[in-house]
Amino acid sequence: MTTTPPDETPIQRALRLKQAALDARPKPPRGGKFQRQRAAAAATGSSKPWMAR
Repeated sequence: MTTTPPDETPIQRALRLKQAALDARPKPPRGGKFQRQRAAAAATGSSKPWMAR
């Protein structure tokens, strides 16, 4: 466990623990083929539906 500041409120402690838990989760891959596929799928007809094939 990390050292806690003595003047930390319960809300600050909860937020710090939540951030630590989120940082510990596995992250999706960044860049490469996967990200290009997601970008292409999102951009197809999202902003201009009349442009979709």
